[in-house]
Amino acid sequence: MNEHKNIFVIGLNDFNRERLETLRGAEDWRFHGLIAPEAVYDTEIFDITAMLEEATAELEAFDGTIDAVVGYMDFPVSTMLPILCERFGIRSTSLSSLLKCEHKYWSRRVQREVIPDHIPGFTAFDPFDDESMTRIGEAGLYFPFFVKPIKSSGSRLGFRIDTPEDFYQAIEQLRDSIGTIADPFNTVLQHANLPPEIAAVDGHFCMAEEIIGGWQCTVEGYVVEGEVVSYGIVDSLRYPQVLSFFHYRYPSGLPADVQATMVELTDTIMRHIGYDNSAFNIEYFWDEVQGRIWLLEINTRISQSHCDLFEKVDGVSNQQVTIDLGLGRRPDMPHRKGEFPIAAKFFHRVFFADAVVTRVPSDAELAELLADFPGCQIAVQVEKGQRLSSLPEQDAYSFALAHVYLGGSSAEQLLADFDRLVTRLAFEFDDIQG
Repeated sequence: MNEHKNIFVIGLNDFNRERLETLRGAEDWRFHGLIAPEAVYDTEIFDITAMLEEATAELEAFDGTIDAVVGYMDFPVSTMLPILCERFGIRSTSLSSLLKCEHKYWSRRVQREVIPDHIPGFTAFDPFDDESMTRIGEAGLYFPFFVKPIKSSGSRLGFRIDTPEDFYQAIEQLRDSIGTIADPFNTVLQHANLPPEIAAVDGHFCMAEEIIGGWQCTVEGYVVEGEVVSYGIVDSLRYPQVLSFFHYRYPSGLPADVQATMVELTDTIMRHIGYDNSAFNIEYFWDEVQGRIWLLEINTRISQSHCDLFEKVDGVSNQQVTIDLGLGRRPDMPHRKGEFPIAAKFFHRVFFADAVVTRVPSDAELAELLADFPGCQIAVQVEKGQRLSSLPEQDAYSFALAHVYLGGSSAEQLLADFDRLVTRLAFEFDDIQG
């Protein structure tokens, strides 16, 4: 009998441990948490140096083989992985190739080298420079445009700018808050050998970009020994008339030729970057009116939001990719071997400026819903007594009360089932604002 493999997972929590233990080959693996999940989920304080020292000390003290070090989260986890893997001789992509994806200015520059027709106009600017508006105009960008930090987490500190007043309000917030992510990101940059033109644009800088839009989707993929593999495209559908996500749906409903072009673009850019032996996902827009495909951003991980969708449709969570690659294997992802032809993750939202939660669904009510909707999962995101404005990683338009995962036979059935389910998902509020 072969000895089991030791897999260290940064920020491992109970939910993901249960999911990982259902993967193919998991009977031969032992999962070990590395850095407490609350440390990497805290979006306000990231002490990268302390976390790297803690992880290194724990790995050095481990009495056994270290067969893989993996993660399934965005910053800071994604940026720590290549540093730790290099220290312990574990196969992973290089830090420089990862930063060509995550440093938004560097990423746009390398994208422009090979797919210039599929990226918006952009420029970097210093939000602490009082002449930043003038410099954006000199770069050829005019209202409306979008601004965001060079390194962002989720949708934090991202702003649509339609007027000078919008810009100066955004600058005020950026100056006040950008350091919470800029300072730890600069710690990561110190570990990399950066070209001078990139080193000059550190984590305190921001990006200004042309507004792009259309049908949004995500290509999930990986690179193994230089081969780029795209194994699924997930649609990101929004509530009507607002920017808040309504649901993610897999498989994509995009035309086959559009999907094929996105796969070709993905192959081109990931090869050019030199990204290797790691998972990724790339977000795109298809502008049907202009007949254009836009690359929005590259993420150096799988999407956790898509795990249940792949499990329902293909038969296994796409966390399979993360673990197989971490162990130096070619990923073993089945295709259309799941229980459902189509699946979705819905965001049950309220469109308030703020409110206090006075009631959440009981365990008995949730159990009844799970029994009545086969394959359903419900992850409540709020607690009784909680003020909605205290929720992390929310957008400016709404608050997500629950994530609802459903499988079905068609997109129409998914929508009908969700409508029936949420009428029974009882939340109540007080002190409602807006």
